[in-house]
Amino acid sequence: MITVTPESFRLAEVFTISRGSRTEAKVLTVTVTRGGLTGRGECVPYARYGESLDSVAAQIAALPADVTRDALQSLLPAGAARNAVDCALWDLEAKASGRRVWQLAGLAAPGPQITAFTLSLDSPEKMQAAAARNAHRPLLKIKLGTPDDMPRLEAVRAGAPQTKIIVDANEGWTAEVYSDLAPHLIRLGVALVEQPLPAGQDDLLAEIARPLPVCADESCHDRHSLPGLKGKYDVVNIKLDKTGGLTEALALRDAARAQGYGLMVGCMVGTSLAMAPATLVAQGAAFTDLDGPLLLAEDRPNPLAYDDAGVHPPESELWG
Repeated sequence: MITVTPESFRLAEVFTISRGSRTEAKVLTVTVTRGGLTGRGECVPYARYGESLDSVAAQIAALPADVTRDALQSLLPAGAARNAVDCALWDLEAKASGRRVWQLAGLAAPGPQITAFTLSLDSPEKMQAAAARNAHRPLLKIKLGTPDDMPRLEAVRAGAPQTKIIVDANEGWTAEVYSDLAPHLIRLGVALVEQPLPAGQDDLLAEIARPLPVCADESCHDRHSLPGLKGKYDVVNIKLDKTGGLTEALALRDAARAQGYGLMVGCMVGTSLAMAPATLVAQGAAFTDLDGPLLLAEDRPNPLAYDDAGVHPPESELWG
């Protein structure tokens, strides 16, 4: 039996990117129950990719109750619906076998990974204050994506002068804006810029200088995306809600590495249940951005642990 439950988790603060703001994380929780055991997964439907809570729930409801993880890969496209079911089936398989998912997947035992902490888009003054409050963190991710981002960049660096910074434009810049900002990104010590141009309009990245690593987010979903990234991007951001689950995320990770891309493992704004499978993919990645639970005012029981070592892999009570 497969069940889908919409749930909402309050955010600690309003979260804003270039496409809008939110005050809660709206997720779908999927459970697969067989033989007295239940596996769980979570997804965050994303309007940017034509998804809604209702459309994703309908995709899952149309699946056969006895769907296998192998069959699932062709029954649903990459996206949120397949992600939640895929992760629930991994969790179920772990419970049935008495082994952890990392063992089933043939992976090494996972450890904690330093994760970025995201500062949402706001006025320079508020972003500087937020940076100062979080200046103790080793890695900050700044949401930008407007034509007048330079004051925000300066403000964040002033608030956190020693912290490593990555920038996410969320498709909000033009090639001209990015070219103008790039020297300043270097000057301010930015380590990575994520999706500066809109997906489908990013061919110019192959023609202009890339003085710091450029990461594909909206332009990279699964392995089928990789041929279109050649010459334009240096790093790919793997998110399970884009790949359609842990199965494809691991395959994308291996394929991207084989083709010379650096790796970032990211997330939508979700709970510890959504982050748990991604911690396995993040092992050894250049950048980990699994801070969803840190942005919440409330989380799942048995949540992921975050400390100075980073985000820790899940305990079996949560997932896997």
